[in-house]
Amino acid sequence: MTDPAPTFAPLDPAVTAPLDAALAVLKDGQPRWTAMPTAERIALLRQVRTRLIADADAWVDLAARRKGLEPDSPLIGEEWSSGPWVTLLTIDLMIEGLSHLGDPDFVQGFPGRRTRTGQLAVEVFPRSIFDHLLLSGVKAEIWMEPGVDRAGLAATRGPAAASDPDLREKVSLVLGAGNITSIAPLDALYKLFTDDSVVLLKLNPVLESLAPVFERILEPLIKPGFLRIVTGGADVGGYLARHPVVQTLHITGSEQSHNAIVYGPGPEGEHRRAESSPLNFKPITSELGGVGPTIVAPGRWTDADLRFQAEHIATQKLHNAGFNCIAVQVLILPEAWKQADAFEHEVRQAIARAARRPLYYPGTEERLKAYGDRFAAPTGDRLMARLGHDAAADAYAASTEVFGPALAVVRLSGDTPLAYLQGAADYANDRLHGGLAANIVIDPKTERALGAGLEDVVARLRFGTVAINAWSGLGYLLTQTPWGGWPGQPLNDVQSGIGFVHNAYMFGAAQRSVVRAPFRPFPRNLLHGEFALLPRPPWFVTNRNAAKVARGLMDFQARPSWLKLPGIFANALTG
Repeated sequence: MTDPAPTFAPLDPAVTAPLDAALAVLKDGQPRWTAMPTAERIALLRQVRTRLIADADAWVDLAARRKGLEPDSPLIGEEWSSGPWVTLLTIDLMIEGLSHLGDPDFVQGFPGRRTRTGQLAVEVFPRSIFDHLLLSGVKAEIWMEPGVDRAGLAATRGPAAASDPDLREKVSLVLGAGNITSIAPLDALYKLFTDDSVVLLKLNPVLESLAPVFERILEPLIKPGFLRIVTGGADVGGYLARHPVVQTLHITGSEQSHNAIVYGPGPEGEHRRAESSPLNFKPITSELGGVGPTIVAPGRWTDADLRFQAEHIATQKLHNAGFNCIAVQVLILPEAWKQADAFEHEVRQAIARAARRPLYYPGTEERLKAYGDRFAAPTGDRLMARLGHDAAADAYAASTEVFGPALAVVRLSGDTPLAYLQGAADYANDRLHGGLAANIVIDPKTERALGAGLEDVVARLRFGTVAINAWSGLGYLLTQTPWGGWPGQPLNDVQSGIGFVHNAYMFGAAQRSVVRAPFRPFPRNLLHGEFALLPRPPWFVTNRNAAKVARGLMDFQARPSWLKLPGIFANALTG
């Protein structure tokens, strides 16, 4: 995502004094946190859970107002699902995982298989009958690093196994994001419970209004001195990143901000980065976005398929007004596909029809203008450009995260569907900047014809999450899976970041996440011999009942009951 790189000007002592005091409390709390038994940590999580449920309405209300959403807008469903719901889900998963530490039978309860690459893939969703019903047809796997086998899987799980030794039992600074409201609290919980580190959480200025809600919810961790929440701009973040008490760093934000923290701001910082000469040697993890692709496989689609998948692409672009690190930025279509023109037309129409909303994130107008100028596109709140006519413009679209509602379309050749998909994967790997998440859209008949070819394409993609007939945002929401960029990026070419967050079951040998959803919604899928109960997903920007469904899912997660399911299903089916 695109935040301005920080400058490191001196701060007034009136600003630094409370920051120093907060860090002193955390330094004192670190040994007590490290020594705390698991049962007591679970008890604290349960207290946070109770407070979250009580304050969920306030959380969503503040988030919606900050983003300029009307109180009756279906788009408020985004704030429910990507705010309190995913946080509550994560807490419940962490409690489950912590409750079974050291239990090999717990790990053996996850279905597993060998991929075409020989890796162990562990299915972490669905787990319960309610998972099967509420997100019917959705699946999520963690692909483990090569060499991990079923017998040794239990040894890779738990805080000690999932955390890098350089990150464990430290005073950690977490620099929160300003777009999705759950990012900051989820990152803080990860550092606390997986890295065994106390946390100073600095909120992004865009979401500072949520500080009182977060403080109330997280009070069970704040009161004993394991967590502190502060606000401020880039100058405060720069001061804290260099503070002698801070031992490790985590940032969700822009690559520019990451590099400025490690190498210093401005041209001098860029020179040091080129020379691999950091100013800040503290261990750092990060989630930094990038230029995300969606690869569409050729097939014989019905008109309804074209419209539904066009809404899918519009959602990938326009969810949260486009202010997502995983918003699709390059749509890859097969040049030889007879329906390519029709599908591109439907995508343009779906984007044009989607509800307008304020562009609340700072600097959006300038970024959209810079994008539009390169493609001679009219300035507006939504841009869609075709690549392949101007090499300089193409390079800009492939290398620059717009962080706003702009989409590029490129058509690639291929003699066969598999050859095209392999070429599209290579294009995404080699031409597009970053490796956070990629999406593949493919109809069941084409997938069957490919045999094992689709899995070969998934393995070929160098992205931390690959979503099949789903938006990779689902990989963010299903926090059973790890979330982060493709492993192994060097510090001076960090792209989408270093390390993982989420990973609520704490698997330490994770390489990537793979999520999938049905190609067609219920009940239309039944006409094609497919069976899943998932209608138009509630995260679609075109879902008229998105707020009702998301609120229903939150209520269900808070207090599961069979009696709540009919209302959720009714709203889902009519959305």
